[in-house]
Amino acid sequence: MKGAVTHEDFEGHRGTIKAGDVQWMTAGRGIVHSEMPAAPGTSRGLQLWVNLSSQNKMIEPRYQEMQSKDIASTTSSDGVTVRVVAGHSMGARSPVCTRTPTMYLDFTVRPHAAARQPVPASWNAFAYVLEGEGVFAGGGAAEAADSSSSSKAGPHHLLLLGLQGDGVEVWNKSDKPLPVPAHRRRAHRRARGAAGALRHEHRGGDRRGRE
Repeated sequence: MKGAVTHEDFEGHRGTIKAGDVQWMTAGRGIVHSEMPAAPGTSRGLQLWVNLSSQNKMIEPRYQEMQSKDIASTTSSDGVTVRVVAGHSMGARSPVCTRTPTMYLDFTVRPHAAARQPVPASWNAFAYVLEGEGVFAGGGAAEAADSSSSSKAGPHHLLLLGLQGDGVEVWNKSDKPLPVPAHRRRAHRRARGAAGALRHEHRGGDRRGRE
């Protein structure tokens, strides 16, 4: 979301992730990975770990990288914009291949607009508010208007999708739950606390069995 990060792994893969870019790394059987701020100053970003199924835990590591301009996006007539990092939404589909069925969506909702995202009933889902404030509910506009079935959330709150209220930028992350344990992480970071550039998943340390 801010700044940039340079990254490198033990196989010599290296590059720079800038604000708005995405790196989707599948750790598989294991990868040693480091990251450093690309320049002095503050870097801010999001990082997420997704478990792999037992049959995919030992696959070869893989990177998928997208510049901000290449991320699929669309805007509705009432002012809802979605950037699709993984999965599909509002007619836009990401080219990223995920071993675990996943939707990873970045919504920006203008004031008085409503964002609605279907999620399979068997999936786990959450939304993280980055900026602004909105009203969140599990159904349509009627549920959002009913204070007993809706919740108001500001920045850095974790809830379900927003429906109405002030402009709000929100990440929706949902995926299919897997009945397998996640491998523990053994991190060896060169620079602790370096947040990274933007919306990239798995970086830093020895990582196994995750996407």
